[in-house]
Amino acid sequence: MKARFKTIILSALSAIAAFTAVTYTSCNNDKCKAIVCAYGGVCKDGACICPTGYEGTQCEIITRDKYKGVWNVIEKGTYTLTNQYQVSIEDGASMNKMVIRGFYNNATAPVDMIINGDEITIPLQTVDNRYEIQGTGTLKYEEFYGKHGTLTVRYTIKDKTSNMVNDFGVNTGEPSIWSK
Repeated sequence: MKARFKTIILSALSAIAAFTAVTYTSCNNDKCKAIVCAYGGVCKDGACICPTGYEGTQCEIITRDKYKGVWNVIEKGTYTLTNQYQVSIEDGASMNKMVIRGFYNNATAPVDMIINGDEITIPLQTVDNRYEIQGTGTLKYEEFYGKHGTLTVRYTIKDKTSNMVNDFGVNTGEPSIWSK
């Protein structure tokens, strides 16, 4: 009877140990169990994959918010002297598109820009039926102070009336520095 009782106890303890091991392992393998991703982000292998226009460890940052606002521009092109003026960056048609107002201190129509994290693209476009503009840029955002940063923009602008191309750091010249 003692041997049979020992067998039953050992069998019960083995079953409890196996159940505990399976439960513990399956709970620990779910790396996304305690992670909540904002704005429609999806957790995969313990990290959030953010939809276009959002970033951060939990997709909590709206990317375009880093760009919005008034920027102070200092630039010197290949045929213009050092110039200082302000531009305004505003929301565009989608989460990764924005518009720049006051570009080149001359254009009256807005200039389109596409954002991808800390990178921008100014696609080739004609503005005011006079200027062909295109370029790229890199943002250095100051998270500690919020709403501050430096945007280094490299672009060319062709005046269609004179065919002169003013280069701001694409091939020659100095990049345009925007700060807020």
